[in-house]
Parts: sequence; C-alpha cells; structure tokens
Amino acid sequence: MSTSPERLGDSPETASGLRIPGRYRHDWALFADWCIATDHRPIPASPEALALFLHEHPAAPATQRRCVSAINTVHTHHGHPAPGRSETVRRRLDTARATRLDRLAALLHRRAAQLPTTGWPSGVFGRRDALLLTLAATGMPFARLARLRRGDLTVDAGTFVATTTDGERFCLPPESAAAESPAVVVYRRWAEVQAFLDAYPNTDLLAQHLTDPIEVEQGVLTDRQARQPLLSPIDRWGHLPLMPQPMTAQSLAAIVRDHLSGRAPARTPLPLPLRKQSDRDEGPTVRIESEIDLDPHYYERGIAARRHAQNDLEGLTDLFDDIEDRTDQLLDELTSLLDNLGP
Repeated sequence: MSTSPERLGDSPETASGLRIPGRYRHDWALFADWCIATDHRPIPASPEALALFLHEHPAAPATQRRCVSAINTVHTHHGHPAPGRSETVRRRLDTARATRLDRLAALLHRRAAQLPTTGWPSGVFGRRDALLLTLAATGMPFARLARLRRGDLTVDAGTFVATTTDGERFCLPPESAAAESPAVVVYRRWAEVQAFLDAYPNTDLLAQHLTDPIEVEQGVLTDRQARQPLLSPIDRWGHLPLMPQPMTAQSLAAIVRDHLSGRAPARTPLPLPLRKQSDRDEGPTVRIESEIDLDPHYYERGIAARRHAQNDLEGLTDLFDDIEDRTDQLLDELTSLLDNLGP
C-alpha cells in the first residue's frame, strides 16, 4: 500500500481538505464516519469521543492501538493535540493499568477523607492536600495538575469535573443519581479558603475562620480569579503567597507520596492572634476605631530625612573601594605565602 499523502474526500463537516498518509486512511475514515454518525467532531477530537469510539468498536488491543496511533498522527500533523495521549484513552487501551489506578484511587480517596478541615494551620494544609489527592485519583499527570487554574474546576449535575489546559476532562461522578460526588465537598472546602482570602487577604483572619468557621459566600469567579493557580504553596506558618503562584509537579508528587507512605508531617497547632469577642461576632472585618490625622509637615519631614541620609551615605563608595583594595592585598599576600611553602 502506498504511503504517499492522499486527500480524504469526506464532507466539509468532517475532514475535507486534510492530507492523510495512505497507511492511516482506513483507520481515519472509520473514525471520521463514526463521528458523522454520532455528531462528534473528528478533528480536533476530544479524548472522551475517542474513548467512546474504541468502546463501540471492540477489537484486539494491538488493533485498537494502531487505530489510536493513526488518529493521533493525523491530529499532530495538523497542529492539534493528540486525543489518544489522554488518561481516558489509556484506560481504555490498558485494562490492567486501569485496574491498578482504580485501586490507587480508592486509597487516595481514603487518605483525603482522613485529613483535617479545621484548626490552624492543619485546616489549610488538610483542605489543599485533600483536593490534591482527589485530583491525583483521576490519574491526571502531575505536570498537568500543576497547571490547573481555579476556573478549570466545575460541578456538573453532581459530577466533579477538572479540565486541563489542553482540553482533557477528568470526571468524578456521584456514587448515586440523587447525590453529589464526594469530590465536590473536598473541592468546595478548598474553594472556600480561596474565596475567604479573596474577601479578606489576611492570614490571621483565615486562622480564626478555620478554627471557628463561618459561612463564606462563594460567588462566581472573576476572570482574574479564574486564571489564578488552583494549588498554591503554603509555608510552615500557614501563609499563602501574596501573589498567587503554582506549585511544581515535583512538589505535588512529593506530597502525594508522603501521604500514601504515611510520612506526611503532622502540623503542630499554632496560637491564634488575640482578637476582641465583638470582632468575632461581627465577622472577619478590620475596623478603624478612630480617625487618624496626619502631621501637616509629614511630606516635608520625609524629604528632609532622605536628604540627610543621602549626605551621610556619600562617603560609603570610597570606604567600600578601600575595603576592596585591602582585600585584594591580603589575597595577594596569602597567594605568595602558599607559593613559598612549595609542594
């Protein structure tokens, strides 16, 4: 069979205008015809559509892998992500791997359910790590997990859905038709922390909230919030970065490994900042008790202080030059001494 490119003469709704290598034409035509019949786009195809196609066209594993390879090649040759390089399709092609991942997912969900959701700083670590373990249970690679943004997670009819930057969807459905997925609760707990920090960007107030939680409204994310990293680093005191930043794939993998092996660190409770009871009753607001009058000569005094500092520091350059010269001289003397000692 010729391997020269041939134009596939399908309808404009499918693959008109594509140049398909001859050895891939049969598999691609089969897939494109199925897409027309089932109202799916053949290119770019979604991983879910390809997985459904493989389910409805059972064949030997080698045959299905050849078909996926053909579909991947057509996509990459035309500048689209390969739908076969997704966890959804990998599970369809390798049932043994899918079984192992299912066992691991059950363990990850159990670990996530055991993590604390209140207390300081255990609550903030527990909520973040529980969501991390829940996402890892989907089989999502850590590199993609690290790139998730707040707007990439949604709840659709009780199903928890995470959509990666390349469009792959990872879903955790509810255990029964009348309930929500347990992953939804885990997700909303961490989203509550982020919503609280959106409204009150103060670690002390967050500590109070996680010790004595109050209801926090989780509205629709703004465009800026939706683009922020989903999972952020937390220091030992419970502080999140002032400017949202993502965690690395290596850090995420290390946290998951520590939880699975039982080596995750226990968080020592930290004392809470003192706060008036009236403030606690009125919610996490910061009030100014009295108006502050600034000194009318505030700016003049500041300018004078800067000018005075500049005059005092003018001689530092000469001082540093002198220190550098003396350092070079000492280094030369040390080198000469070592040369005289000989081997």
